[in-house]
Amino acid sequence: MNWERSILISFLGNYINNNVVAAIVALFPASTSGGVFTVQYVMYVILAAIVVGLLTWWYGARSLQSGAIFGVIGFVVAIVTAFITGITGVLTQTGSLSQMVSILPNFWPFLASWSTLVLLGYWVIPAALVGWWHGRSMPARHMPTGVSM
Repeated sequence: MNWERSILISFLGNYINNNVVAAIVALFPASTSGGVFTVQYVMYVILAAIVVGLLTWWYGARSLQSGAIFGVIGFVVAIVTAFITGITGVLTQTGSLSQMVSILPNFWPFLASWSTLVLLGYWVIPAALVGWWHGRSMPARHMPTGVSM
């Protein structure tokens, strides 16, 4: 497994999901009824999962395990990016290290929210499925001659 490649592709995927997919989803009409599962939110999750699936295919995951590992790496990259973006955003807006440190406890409730579980889902599930799909078409390796399945 090429760790550097998976981290870089995951970072690209995080950028595409947070910027390109979010911009496309903003074209859908906003919901006036409130609630969590709006058309924009559902479309975001669907399009983000498609992006993750395409990036997993590009990465070249060839088994369920390699696809799931790529998905977990993508999830971790997304969490780390959100953390770094949050603290550096406060630092650049306020110029104060004490303000930056004061927001650190706010990150843990973010991790405990259901949206983090959705993030995990749209990174791991499509990646594992694409890895499984690619792996099922590969011939069995290292089979002794004369042995059939």
